[in-house]
Formats: sequence, C-alpha cells, structure tokens
Amino acid sequence: MSAEHPVPARVLVAGGWVVAVVLLGAVTLLAGLAPGAVPDEPRLGWWELSAGFVAVTLQAWLLQWRSLSPALTLVLASAVVPAAAAAGLGAATGVTTVAVLVAAYVVVVECPWPRPVPALVTGAVLVATGEGVRAATGEGLSPGAAGAAVLQGASTVVLAAVVGAVVATRREAARARLEGLRAAAGEQVALTQAAVARQRTAMARELHDIAAHHLSGIAVMTAALDRQIDTDPEGAKQAVREVRHQSTAMLKDLRNLVALLRDDEPGEVRGVEPETLGSVQGLVEGARRAGRDVDLSLLGTDAAGLGQLDVGPLAQLAAYRTVQESLSNAARHAPGARCEVVIDARDPRRVDVTVRNGPPSAPTPAPAAGPHRGGRGFGLVGMRERAELTDARLVTGPSADGGFLVALALPTSTSEEQP
Repeated sequence: MSAEHPVPARVLVAGGWVVAVVLLGAVTLLAGLAPGAVPDEPRLGWWELSAGFVAVTLQAWLLQWRSLSPALTLVLASAVVPAAAAAGLGAATGVTTVAVLVAAYVVVVECPWPRPVPALVTGAVLVATGEGVRAATGEGLSPGAAGAAVLQGASTVVLAAVVGAVVATRREAARARLEGLRAAAGEQVALTQAAVARQRTAMARELHDIAAHHLSGIAVMTAALDRQIDTDPEGAKQAVREVRHQSTAMLKDLRNLVALLRDDEPGEVRGVEPETLGSVQGLVEGARRAGRDVDLSLLGTDAAGLGQLDVGPLAQLAAYRTVQESLSNAARHAPGARCEVVIDARDPRRVDVTVRNGPPSAPTPAPAAGPHRGGRGFGLVGMRERAELTDARLVTGPSADGGFLVALALPTSTSEEQP
C-alpha cells in the first residue's frame, strides 16, 4: 500500500488482533502436541488460552477507541503485557506484543516527531517489564533473562517506530507533491485568467477606437442632413454617401479586428495588416470628407515615408489609434473646431505625434461628460494603455485657447540602442 493510500487504522487493528489470536492458538496447540517444545507448557491450559484471548481483545478495543490519543493508546496497550504475564499467561505472553507493534506504528505515523518519544519509551519499559514478570514467574529472573526482556521491549518498539517513520516520511513527500501540483495548477489558472483579462481589455480598446471614430463622423454628418435636405440637396446626397462610406469602413475595420483575433492554423494567410502611421493620412482625408476642418503637417518625413519610420508595428498602431480617437473626441466635444495633426520625425530618437483642436465653434452637445470635460470615458484610458505597452510618453490636457491637446512621443530603435 503506497503512502498516498495509507492502510486504514481499523484494518491494522483487525489484522493485528487476528494475528495475535492465531499465534495464541498455535502456541497452545504446540504445547499440547509437542510437550517440552514450549517453555512452561504445563501452564498453557484453557485458563491461559482464555486469559490470552481476553488480553488481545482488550488491546484491540483500546486501539479502536478513537477518543483516546495515539500516545495514550500505546501506553495502555503496553500495560496489558505485564498484566497478562502476571495472570499466568506464561510463554504466550508474547502474543500481546502484536498490539504494541500496531500502536507504536500508529503513534509515529500520526504524531509529529518528537512528540511520540515519551510514549515509545514507556511502551518499551512496559513490554520489558512484562517479559521480566513472565521470566520471574517461570524459570526465574536471571541476568540473561533480564537482558532478553530489555532487548525484546526495545526491539518491539523500535521496529514499529522505524516502519512508522518510513511511512510517515513517504506520506509527507506525497502530500508535498500534491501541494506542489495544486500550487502549479492554481498558478496556471491565474495566468490564464490574466491572459484572458488582457485579451478582453485589448478587444474592448480596439472596438472602442474603431466604433467611436466612425460613429462620431456619422453623427456629425447626420446632424447636418436634416438642414441640408431642403437647403442643399446636393450636399445632403454627398453627406449620405459619406455616411455610407463611414459605415462600410467601420464594418471593414471590425472584420479586420475579428480576423486578427481568430486562432487560425499556423501558416494561414489572413490578408489583414495592422494600421500604421502611413494610414493617418487616410484618417485626415476621411475627416475632411465629413466636412471637418482638419490639417496634416509632416516634419522630417513625407507621406510616402510615414510607414517606413524607425518605429515598431505596435507603436505605429498605437499612434494611429491615438490620432483616430483624438479626432473622434474633437468631433464630439468641439464640433466645428479646427483640428491639426502633426507628425514630427526630425529627432532620430523619437517620433512625436500631436493632435490639437481649437475651441468649439458650434454649440457643444449636452451633457459634456467625455474625457475633454473631466469625465471618465474610455478614450483617454485606451490611449494611456497603448502608450504604456509601447514605452511611449502621452500628454493630454486643455490648451490655452480653450481647445484640447494630445501629444504622443514614440521611441525609435535608435533611442533603444543608446545607453
């Protein structure tokens, strides 16, 4: 039986009782069939057999009494040995040591070391005393008989203690392995939950940036449609076409996001590329088509070189989403305000992306609870998270003229190589 599945105490007690009864019967039978083969054999009659049976049964009952501590059980079971010897059990006294073996084993297995030591020493003394009483009532207690009694008492307890210590050590090792497996499983669950949480945050951030940008443009254009239908039919038609264009673009971006999040087979070509700084020009042109006043200034590079700047793909996507969210916020919170997007690549150590909008020239929709008015919207939160992921520096806040400023500084590979 392994340490992971220890032998139940009741099985040990029952087995020990059976062994003791069998040994008692064998000794009595041998004394009757082969006179002289067993010391003190004339004294092994029905009285001795009955006394031995009562003694081993009493020991088994003590071992089964669960309200007793293992140490007290060992002492009481050992005390039966000298009592049985004094009752005249004679050579059959040794059968009572079987219960002592079981009790010593149990106390070592169930009690932490060195708590069992006093009980083990007491048990050894009582077993030795029992053997001494048996020798004294028989052939007489000689120095040799006394030494044999002490040796038997010590060996009985030491043998059981060694076996119990081995089993206890294996059980502790098995428990430690189990705890290690549980800890590893718990750590894996925590890592999985953290990964899922990060993925959910990334999905929410992407969905917010995509939907907020396109829907803000659609909201601005549809707000003007009601007036243009009667006063400027051609302008209304153009606005409807732009709404359709923005809706189609939003669906395309959402499909791209779903494709990027899919768990495709290795080597499968998705056909979806993340947005880069080169896509910022498309954002500006889309805002202009929606009737908004947006300018794009490029310093240290041109339109063709935007996507080739010395900035990683994740940082370029963060810059694109920052510009996208900034333009969306300006459309919602500063309608009619002039916006300026500046990409400055003159410093080889960084690329500065700035989006600045002036004060609103049209009434601001109420309530103004977005990030421009100290609200707790998700736009600025997403910008900060993207900046932290790419080691970029983000600065946001109101400008002196009543507008709003968003500045993102992206480190280049050159700055990372410098000490």
